[in-house]
Amino acid sequence: MMAGTLSIVGVGPGDPELMTLRAARLIGSAPVVAYFCRENHPSQARTIAQAHIAPTTEELRLVYPFTTEISVNDPAYHQNMAAFYNQSADRLAEVLASGRDVTLLCEGDPFLYGSAMYVFDRLRKHWNTQVVPGIMAMNGCWSQAQAPMTHGDDVLCVLPATLPEDELADWLKRADAAVVMKIGRNMPHVRKAISQSGRMEDAVYVERGTQGGQVIAPLAEREGTAPYFSLVLLPGRKGVR
Repeated sequence: MMAGTLSIVGVGPGDPELMTLRAARLIGSAPVVAYFCRENHPSQARTIAQAHIAPTTEELRLVYPFTTEISVNDPAYHQNMAAFYNQSADRLAEVLASGRDVTLLCEGDPFLYGSAMYVFDRLRKHWNTQVVPGIMAMNGCWSQAQAPMTHGDDVLCVLPATLPEDELADWLKRADAAVVMKIGRNMPHVRKAISQSGRMEDAVYVERGTQGGQVIAPLAEREGTAPYFSLVLLPGRKGVR
């Protein structure tokens, strides 16, 4: 029996229409669709891809042991997440060994802060694997915000909000354009870092970009925390050539 193929598919930033034709085709023909999710919560990736999943498709939920309950700085975080990704890879490998193909859904693009990367690392050497890129949250958001980001030879930095405040501010001072991701509960320290860098006036906050309930506003007007699906845009030079 020939082993199955693992297709890791980016489904885009939220709007179901912002999915590639290749992704839609692979999802529609998949005997097994897998996706990451929280306990007792629907998968955002599955929600995006819902229209393309056939009624006969087997679904494999990969349920995180936790999300924000444990700090990333806690050694237990890495131990438990490594065990989770090992278990997830084993579950996918079992299906592949049976000869069935698996399509693993990933929000945005699989290789930009995607959980699918960790399964890819564990399976790529042993199983036939392909990766389908997806529209990322950041370019979905800057298109919705109508914020041209890089001009000429501008340098673009993609920064996690989990960086220490001073380090984040330093990167923002050096970059022509920047995207700050993973906002959530890090919003207060992101605001401080952006203020420290002197770029608050240019910062654009986008929440649930391309999705229902989308919010686009100057960051200076936003306080408190933010939901998971949020980021901050700092466009580069604005001069017209």
